[in-house]
Amino acid sequence: MNTKEKINITTIGWWKGSYWILSSIRDNDDYNISAIISMSDSGWSTGVLRDEFWVLPPWDVRRWVMALSKEHEIVKQLFDYRYDKECSVWGHNLWNLLITAMADITGSFDKWLKQISKMFRVKGRVIPVTLELSHLNVELEDKTIVESETNIDLKLDENSSPIKKAYLTPEVNANNKAVKALDKSDVIIISFWDIYTSIVPNLLVKGIKEAIKANKKAKVVYFCNLMTKPWETTNFEAIDFVNVIEKYLWEGIIDFVIVNNWYISERVAEKYKSLEKKSPVKVKNHELFKNKSYKVMEADLLHEHDCVRHSYDKISKVIDKLIRKTVR
Repeated sequence: MNTKEKINITTIGWWKGSYWILSSIRDNDDYNISAIISMSDSGWSTGVLRDEFWVLPPWDVRRWVMALSKEHEIVKQLFDYRYDKECSVWGHNLWNLLITAMADITGSFDKWLKQISKMFRVKGRVIPVTLELSHLNVELEDKTIVESETNIDLKLDENSSPIKKAYLTPEVNANNKAVKALDKSDVIIISFWDIYTSIVPNLLVKGIKEAIKANKKAKVVYFCNLMTKPWETTNFEAIDFVNVIEKYLWEGIIDFVIVNNWYISERVAEKYKSLEKKSPVKVKNHELFKNKSYKVMEADLLHEHDCVRHSYDKISKVIDKLIRKTVR
C-alpha cells in the first residue's frame, strides 16, 4: 500500500468498548474511520422511545458521535445532561430527546444521523449495523430463554445456567452502508465490552459476518476484555472470549487477538471480585492458542487507578504498530 494513502479502519461494537478505541484513533489523520454500532439496546429511556416512537435506539449512537466529534468535550457535557425528577421528561437525557425530534423532522434514521454528524463535526462515519428493529435474546444451557438486552443484564445471576446461544428476533438485514464500509476496510477492529450483549449482536445481523469474510485484504483484530462480566462471562479466560467471537463470526477470520498482559494490583483485583464479581482476563495457558489461525498479541493496555480500564494512548500505540507492520 502506498504510504500516502489513508488506512480505512472500521470498528464493530457498542458502548464504552468502541468509544475507547475510537477516542484512541480519532486524531490520527492517516485513518479514515467508520464505526459500526449495535442497535439492540432496550434500556429504560431507550426502550421507552423505541416503544413509543418506533425509532432505533438513539443512545447507541451517542457515544460514537461523542468519540468522533471534533467538539467532543462540550458535546459530552451536553449529551450527558439528564432531566431531574421534578420535570415531565424525568429519566430522559437531552441526547435521546434531541434525536427523537430529529428523526421525526427528517423522517429517517439515516437522514438525522447525517445531520447530527454535521452539527457536531464528526470525523469519520457512524453507521448503525442495521436499520431494522429487533431484540436480542439468549438461550441458556438449561434451555431457559431470556428476551431483550436489558433482561439479559437484569435477570442473570449466580444461579443462572451459562449462555448457550444468542439470537435476534426478528432476524434483520445489515445496513448497506455497513457492508460497504467493511468491504473497503484495511483493518476491521472488533472491540471489547460485554461480549453477548454488546459485540455478538452485530455479528448476528445478516450480512455482517459475510462481508467480513468476503474482504480478503483486511486484517481482522479483536481486542479482548480486561475483566469478566458476572453471570455473562464468569470464569472466562482470554481463549473463551475468542471462542465466542469465532462461534458467531466463523473460525479462521480473525488475524490478531489483543490481550492485556499488564499486572492488575491485588488490591484493585480484590475490590472488583468482592464488589462486582469480576476478575482479570489474561492468557493463562499459551498452549491453548497453539495452531490457531490468529496471532495473540499481549501488550500493556492498562490504565489503572481505583478502576480498571483501557488506556487511550496504549490502544493507539498498539493499533499504530500493528498497521505499520501488517498494512503499510
